[in-house]
Amino acid sequence: MKAQDSACIDRFLDRLWMESGLSDNTLSAYRHDVSRFADWLEQNQLALLQAQRQHVLSYLAQRVETGARPRTTARLVSSLRRLYRYLVTEGEMSQDPTALVEPPKLRRELPISLSEKQIEALLAAPDVNVARGQRDRAMLELCYATGLRVSELVTLSVAQVNLAAGVMRVLGKGSKERVLPLGEEAIYWLQRFLKDGRRELVKRKPTDALFPTVRGGPMTRQAFWQHIKRYSVQADIKQDMSPHTLRHAFATHLLNHGADLRTVQLLLGHEDLSTTQIYTHVARERLKKLHSEHHPRG
Repeated sequence: MKAQDSACIDRFLDRLWMESGLSDNTLSAYRHDVSRFADWLEQNQLALLQAQRQHVLSYLAQRVETGARPRTTARLVSSLRRLYRYLVTEGEMSQDPTALVEPPKLRRELPISLSEKQIEALLAAPDVNVARGQRDRAMLELCYATGLRVSELVTLSVAQVNLAAGVMRVLGKGSKERVLPLGEEAIYWLQRFLKDGRRELVKRKPTDALFPTVRGGPMTRQAFWQHIKRYSVQADIKQDMSPHTLRHAFATHLLNHGADLRTVQLLLGHEDLSTTQIYTHVARERLKKLHSEHHPRG
């Protein structure tokens, strides 16, 4: 990548961070997208400030030919559009090469959600007679009880949890804070883990991570995902699992039991209600299935 392109990307990301307060993960995704485009331009003896619409289209076409999925391509278009709008606003370019580039149409996929019986089996999978099992059970219980994002779960500190009050303070996307109720089961397993398992895992290593590894630091998102996949096999769950599976189940089960959409939005930390509305489709599909199975004329 050309030095001027690298400096341009750094300025762009600094502005994004200052104006939007985006998370490190989101900024990393932006950097990845625009850096790959800058590398492609360099291979074609071009720089970011020299790009035109045909260059953007050629790059997108190449990515699609090499197997990029529509959602990945849509995110890439969004990243490049934000970059070039910034460059035009700053007066570094006179025209936005992405202005007439349309992202692919995305089919809105319903999130995979587990039944309440499957959730019970998953939560019961860790061996709670050992420290790691107590930690994993507490993590699963907390994730299902609160609808946390995995990135929020693994970065929790001890100070963010108030067991006496039964609440937890979470810093979510865009550095927005929300306070979440924990529920009796999550409180029980957190208390048990903090009393026994965490002490054994931490030993004398100084750490404020609520769910530390044996090395003392916080668990990675990828590691927690692997734990979920392993426990799902033990629980005989056939669906593909993702880091968001418990978050989806949290939202779906709340709606199934009568929670209103606005409450679920606040608990999930969605900025836009339309993001939460996909769960009404999940609940509706479940109702259709129940009607079909149990109504005499279903």
